Amino acid sequence: MNKSTHKTIVIIGGGAAGFFCAANIPHRPGQKVILLEKSNKWLSKVKVSGGGRCNVTHNADSIAAMAKKYPRGGKFVKKTFHHFFVPDTIAWFRQRGVVLKTEADNRMFPVTDESQTIIDCLMQEVQRQGVDLRMQHAVQSVSPAADGGYTIQLQGREALFADVVVIASGGFPKLDMFEWLKPLGHQINPPVPSLFTFNIPKHPITQFMGLSVPDAQVRINGTKLQQSGPLLITHWGLSGPAVLKLSAYSALYLAEQQYQFKIQVNWLNQFNEETLRQHLLEYRQMHPQQKVMNTQGLGLPARLWEYMMQESSIAADMRWGDLPAKDFNRFLKNVAAMEFEVKGKTTFKEEFVTAGGVDLSEVDSNTMESKLQKGIYFAGEILNIDGVTGGFNFQNAWTTGFIAAQSIAAS
Repeated sequence: MNKSTHKTIVIIGGGAAGFFCAANIPHRPGQKVILLEKSNKWLSKVKVSGGGRCNVTHNADSIAAMAKKYPRGGKFVKKTFHHFFVPDTIAWFRQRGVVLKTEADNRMFPVTDESQTIIDCLMQEVQRQGVDLRMQHAVQSVSPAADGGYTIQLQGREALFADVVVIASGGFPKLDMFEWLKPLGHQINPPVPSLFTFNIPKHPITQFMGLSVPDAQVRINGTKLQQSGPLLITHWGLSGPAVLKLSAYSALYLAEQQYQFKIQVNWLNQFNEETLRQHLLEYRQMHPQQKVMNTQGLGLPARLWEYMMQESSIAADMRWGDLPAKDFNRFLKNVAAMEFEVKGKTTFKEEFVTAGGVDLSEVDSNTMESKLQKGIYFAGEILNIDGVTGGFNFQNAWTTGFIAAQSIAAS
């Protein structure tokens, strides 16, 4: 290991946060920036995000509104977003020839609908800045060097010396995978999965895989934890934004439950049980001769409506005027409060996110520098910050990577 007379900045992690940090450190004489990636792929999450289109960010109304989309780290991002927010992300990419568009749900993508557009942009920028890119460089430990700076031990390679280290390695699913950071003395919040779907093994509802409802509410029994939004039936259970949001905000609780819990689903979130009762009673009065099967105007898929009827012992030719009170009440319960027993989870596509990581109380939100070790910076998911699906985790990566880069340049 040779200690250079020049300033050496080592960024650990070739993902969104690491690349964005490297791209925003101004190139200066006598300064060397090295970007290390343990695998043989750069920007792998960027590549698969948004079904290969890359959900770059989210078009939020305000910093306060955006901060609410982070189950962990909301207060922290409220501060960091004052330094670099969504309009800054849009402008940064536009200045480099990449135009972003906003979709109906406020997710933002490159107009090309290709994640490769974002990858190419970031790659060109780090190459223009003269960054030394090194793949298949797995870091074993980062520890303070005797005479200042840091020693980076590499797997099967000679150690590196760095004056400054940016840790942008992403999150890890297990606590022991943070061991390489131990010499820096930081507190690690134990990681648990976030953004996952609910498994309901062998439940007849799974026969309707692919069906979705536009606005359902999902609540975890025995808690106040609930979320609403589109709900998708899959061959293993339930997914869609309502479930993904609920999994994120309930991540710590559900880990404690070992992913065995009960939920209630209201398939028609515009009603609660009582308002739906009133609505259906009025409908029954107005259409006593109509078959329950042919009910119009509620917006549930016909196959799902038919399933609710079967579950409520209502025959296909039953008319509203002849419907017994017992069957009516059962039907009401199935539409507004259907119960499911969840046994396990499934990672949502490749967009896995982990709650947990470096404790935010030990990081300066204005600089992303460690409060314990001068010259150590953090960016991205290594921190105890995680957002729901929709571009929020990438915005955190761009923001923290940018702040770290600017702080390093200023120092």
